[in-house]
Amino acid sequence: MTAKKSSKNVVELIKGLATNVYKSILSKKQPELNMPLRSLSNVKYDPEIGYFELVGKMKERTLTASSVKSFAQTLRMMSLSKELIETNDIATKREAYYVSKNWAEAHFDSQPESDAVMDDVEAMMMVNREQIGFIPEEKGGEIAGKLIVIDKDQDTGKEIKIDCTKFGSGAYSIPSSVEDLKFQTSAKFILAIETAGMFQRLLKHNYWKKANCILISMGGVPTRACRRFIRRLSDDMNLPVYVFTDGDPYGFANIYRTLKVGSGNAAHINQYFCVPGAKFIGITPQDIIDYKLPSHPLKDVDLKRIKDAIKNDPFIKHHKEWQKAMKQMADMKVRAEQQALAKWGLNYVIDKYLPQKLKNEKSWLP
Repeated sequence: MTAKKSSKNVVELIKGLATNVYKSILSKKQPELNMPLRSLSNVKYDPEIGYFELVGKMKERTLTASSVKSFAQTLRMMSLSKELIETNDIATKREAYYVSKNWAEAHFDSQPESDAVMDDVEAMMMVNREQIGFIPEEKGGEIAGKLIVIDKDQDTGKEIKIDCTKFGSGAYSIPSSVEDLKFQTSAKFILAIETAGMFQRLLKHNYWKKANCILISMGGVPTRACRRFIRRLSDDMNLPVYVFTDGDPYGFANIYRTLKVGSGNAAHINQYFCVPGAKFIGITPQDIIDYKLPSHPLKDVDLKRIKDAIKNDPFIKHHKEWQKAMKQMADMKVRAEQQALAKWGLNYVIDKYLPQKLKNEKSWLP
């Protein structure tokens, strides 16, 4: 499976949308641009499909006196994208914001405004951001373990083999685009880890060697590049994916859910950027009890997140196991971090917790 349309196809999409606007103006009709509504209210979850799908709600951007600036900004963003593709260049989201300072009255006043229009353009064409020339600021994630990544030399086009066991105390960083990567591995599974601190502990003590696995640091909610890398690696090498996060509403309903089934904001590309087969082996409310873990009180925002997820999140609503876990956490009114396992020793997570969790499938969440 590939998320990639050819550069030529994307340019043709942009030209087609612009041509329709031009023809509408010539015929003295109000030009409009249509795009999917990007929210959880516009997605459905079918476990047979495995990811959030759009249900069809659209929004229109029509050229009127009140919308002339946002309409112009959308067209200028499309023009910038076309230029980037045709010159084989890229721009970060921050750079795109600053480029707009040359757009006279169509310039953006803030980056969130610029980011929103960029997301609209992406959704309008049903492609991912990287295909229209824009890359994220943040790193894609870090890799350690029994994996060889096969990349290409940008000057010669020749294959380069990158051995993820040969970075010493460091790790391989996932690039912004992973579509052309290939893999070689003898590992048995992928372990995706929420925090950089826990990743570093497992890396320091070569947990990947002991467990015969590939470690991936997500660094919070995983970037698109990180999610796509995990998806491609899992599919290509037929590897199960286990996710290890903190025991809190954010780890459950943001980090894990986004990796597994995607988000409402990017539902038009979820099929490429999520990992439907992932399983949760992180800290659960029951773990807090069973392992007698130090905990922190839930804040009002945490309780609200739990309530919203149970009521509105299609993924949580489908899985009774997740509803039960989140209700249990709300009743307990506490959360626990991965690092809380250090109560029993700095390497308890390596010697006891992870081996026990991996053996006990009944302790996993879907």
